[in-house]
Amino acid sequence: MMKKNSITKNYVYNLVYQILIILLPLITTPYISRVLGAESIGIYSYTFSIISYFIIFANLGVSSYGQREIAYVQNDENKRSKIFWEITILKYVSTTISFIIFYFTYANHSEYSFYFKLLTIYLISAAFDIVWFFQGLEEFKKTVLRNIFVRLSCLILIFILVKDSKDLWKYICIYAISEFLGNLSLWIYLPKYLKRVKIRELNIIQHLKPTLELFIPQISLQIYAVIDKTMLGTMIVDKSEVGYYEQTQKIVNLLITIVTSLGTVIVPRIANNFINNNKRSITQYLSKSLKFTFMLSIPMILGIIIVADEFVPIFFGNGYQKVGMLIKILSAIILFTGITNVFGVQYLIPTKKQKQYTIAIIVGTVINCVLNYILIPYLGAIGACISSIICQIAIIFIQVIYVNKNLDLRKMFAGTINYFIAGIIMLIVIELIKMFIINNMYVNILIGGIIYCGILFILRDSLFIEGINKGIYLINTVINKVKTYK
Repeated sequence: MMKKNSITKNYVYNLVYQILIILLPLITTPYISRVLGAESIGIYSYTFSIISYFIIFANLGVSSYGQREIAYVQNDENKRSKIFWEITILKYVSTTISFIIFYFTYANHSEYSFYFKLLTIYLISAAFDIVWFFQGLEEFKKTVLRNIFVRLSCLILIFILVKDSKDLWKYICIYAISEFLGNLSLWIYLPKYLKRVKIRELNIIQHLKPTLELFIPQISLQIYAVIDKTMLGTMIVDKSEVGYYEQTQKIVNLLITIVTSLGTVIVPRIANNFINNNKRSITQYLSKSLKFTFMLSIPMILGIIIVADEFVPIFFGNGYQKVGMLIKILSAIILFTGITNVFGVQYLIPTKKQKQYTIAIIVGTVINCVLNYILIPYLGAIGACISSIICQIAIIFIQVIYVNKNLDLRKMFAGTINYFIAGIIMLIVIELIKMFIINNMYVNILIGGIIYCGILFILRDSLFIEGINKGIYLINTVINKVKTYK
């Protein structure tokens, strides 16, 4: 029987994993934004948005479905081995089909065909992505370790090889190859978790329908994630607008990743409790996850609004002033995405209510596309930001209708009031300090964090106090281990 890692440990592992994926381009952004320029970044963003549709087709709904199915059979080596190979073979087939279609539509005949050909490496790497398997087993440490080496190597190569706007192809290759090697490296761990399975015992077709059911919301989510860039690149001649939007998303998505990382480690735990009909545990996990979302989102939104104008020129350099305004507009999506993650990814999917999840995502995506069509020609990247926010609000509204039947939402949301109180007090104090004492970004961030945490401590917020106690416990554990080692 496999030993389960704690939610806290898995959250830390997954948080590192998710941040690392975004942190690499974030670290290189100040350099790349100056070296490549907004137009080249816009070309990369536009071309990558196109191939993203084909990658999601190659993946089908495996990321969510595979993680869930492995979570159901965590402790059964025979079943998990069989399920792994059935899903993997199905994914090979879908990736092959996707690659052929993409190559003969975009990679061969397009204004940016050269860049599209380079991006096919991303598509090939999708076939070897087995992160879902280890997430289902609640083994997040391995995915972190493989990324640390690969991503840091990638970071070094970018600073060594990318020197001017003509090096866009090198920039693409470095990211694509690192993705491929990262996915491939996880395969060395498989022998420990799998046993031999005879081909005649495999039933690949049985997974086709459920993966397609999850493929619909996945493709909708992907369309929602990249349609802004695609439509900006198509409807606006100046590719710099796509570049501004791309840089805005890098900052906002990093914060979203921190907020939603807890959800990834909770999903297999909720799936396992669902199979065992433990409704009470499911409610407890979701309530804590929702409070966690608000606890992090509120100060992040207010903080990024406060420092955006000062942060953008320091981080991105000259010529990106518009990004500051875009960040302020799009920042609200941090909280909205966190809420949809709790109700959708953490509850509806693992409890086999993917139909309701699909409806919410599709409606939101349609709204996003329609609003993009109306707003982008007049407002450019600003219109894309507004559309994204309204889309997320629509998804929340629909999800609430579905989950309200099984969850006590009034009680769950009531516990979030502390974070609004702490956030408002933090905002007022920082604005007063900016007006009468000092206006410095680093000082504002430090004081803001101290005030926010201080108010939560005074209010004796249960989740915050629990986090402090766990932090103290972990520190004491490390100290004791060091003393024992000595």
